[in-house]
Amino acid sequence: MLSKSIKTIFALLVLTSCAQQNPVEPVTAPPLKPELITIDGAYAEQLLRADNQVFATEFGLPHRCELTASTPAKADPSWIEPNTIWPRIRQGLSLQKQENRKISAEFNWYKKHPAYMRRVSERSKRYIHYVVEQLELQQLPLELALLPIVESAYDPFAYSHGRASGMWQFIPSTGRMFKLHQNWWYDGRRDIVDSTRAAIAYLKQLNKSNKGDWLLALAAYNSGQGTVNKAIRKNRKKGKPTDFWSLDLPAETRSYVPKLLALAKIIDNPKRYGIELFAVPNKPYFAAVDTQSQIDLAQAAEMAEMKIDELYRLNPGFNRWATTPSGPHRLLVPVANKAIFDRALLDFPAEKRLVWQRYTIVEGDVLAVIARRFNTDVSTIKQINGLRGNMIRTGKSLMIPVASKSKSHYSLSAAERLAHTQNYQRGDKNNKQIYYRVKSGESLWTIARQHNVTVAKLARWNKIGYRDVLRVGQQLSIWLAPKTSTNSTIGQRDKVLKKVGYKVRSGDSLARIADRFNLRIKEIIQWNSINPKHYLRPGQRLTLYIDIMNAIN
Repeated sequence: MLSKSIKTIFALLVLTSCAQQNPVEPVTAPPLKPELITIDGAYAEQLLRADNQVFATEFGLPHRCELTASTPAKADPSWIEPNTIWPRIRQGLSLQKQENRKISAEFNWYKKHPAYMRRVSERSKRYIHYVVEQLELQQLPLELALLPIVESAYDPFAYSHGRASGMWQFIPSTGRMFKLHQNWWYDGRRDIVDSTRAAIAYLKQLNKSNKGDWLLALAAYNSGQGTVNKAIRKNRKKGKPTDFWSLDLPAETRSYVPKLLALAKIIDNPKRYGIELFAVPNKPYFAAVDTQSQIDLAQAAEMAEMKIDELYRLNPGFNRWATTPSGPHRLLVPVANKAIFDRALLDFPAEKRLVWQRYTIVEGDVLAVIARRFNTDVSTIKQINGLRGNMIRTGKSLMIPVASKSKSHYSLSAAERLAHTQNYQRGDKNNKQIYYRVKSGESLWTIARQHNVTVAKLARWNKIGYRDVLRVGQQLSIWLAPKTSTNSTIGQRDKVLKKVGYKVRSGDSLARIADRFNLRIKEIIQWNSINPKHYLRPGQRLTLYIDIMNAIN
């Protein structure tokens, strides 16, 4: 900050140059340029966060005065981003700067992969301005605007095998806790507005629970408050410090917080580290439009004069070809398209926003089959047709909403993205795809072992979590490697799996149990969600899936 005397001298110089200009209506001056003057480098820091208007205000100058001089600026070139979001975030970085081995390791990875930073910053262009605005309204550290990079690389369609979904990676239970509705039509965990609201509320709650310690709050966001509390209690018993860096937390969490701090370090001065960020404009990307009713997304895109893929990227919460019947009746569109969409909606009555088909019930029909045939859900058919139960009569008619375009037109809906994933051949080009219908009592583990594939692959092919409950009749995509010998075929056919409960005995270990039942230690750990670092306790109950034809007694 300049001293008062230097401020006065500088103000007089500029006022003199401006005095001869005709006092016309004030005009906002253009952004600062690198050739602007510095006085002993004193206002270099000010330039990092100021355009001409702000700078003029600081010195009490008319906003219309353009500040120019021939002396080159001495500030680091990272400040030359006058109209992007990054200086705004930089101003709001408020977590204490720290340096240690873990932060350095994450920082070096980002530094060695500048293309990754370019990609994720470009992907954030639709969403990050909104996130920053919401954080500022709550007076929260703007490091949190970088959290979706760590969580999902700013991909609102991201889905983890731990069942976390969306830009902020909410698991189903936490999502419901923060009123993120999840149904056949819609998943609020992917909705940009709803998930950001929920993430901020959750982070504020965690920060309060951890007495204002943001590093502990972030650790709890990743691994759960219970995990953090347990680690704190453990350290207290041993007389050790209870700050984040001193806690014995899961490996993922120990790297999670350093990743965010490393990102903040980069955003603080990207050019210094040779990292190019996408120039995300410092202005809203989207605006919300109230449709007031369910609407076919293909029709909505046409009415808003935009591509449907862009509509899905702004509204990733919608699973299907239309918005959900029960709401939210809100669509995000680019700012430039809002007025167009608003006008079109006025001229387009609600009853025409969906395409309807009359269906005559035939003998043997059930609502579930009809819903599947028309790519809708049972509750929607019942609601539209005023049905209280599931009973339907042969010869009666049902009104059913149907998509106005082919399935491929809605390629970015969650359902079509899953179908694309299932149909994408993984691994060797000779692998064969089969579809498997889930039977009563089956789980991912039993199905994976029946087909000699790993649970991780089966989950990834079908975009489901390791512990998801499968539905009877659910279709799974499985890619099988070619059979190499008759013996392997026989082994596959003869394998008979049985789910058993096992009570840990004195002297048991994971290795001993795995050896006894011809299992792998990794499988036992996955089936029971146990920490391999902890000893088994006599009497502890384990779930095992045993091949009873080959198990060792």
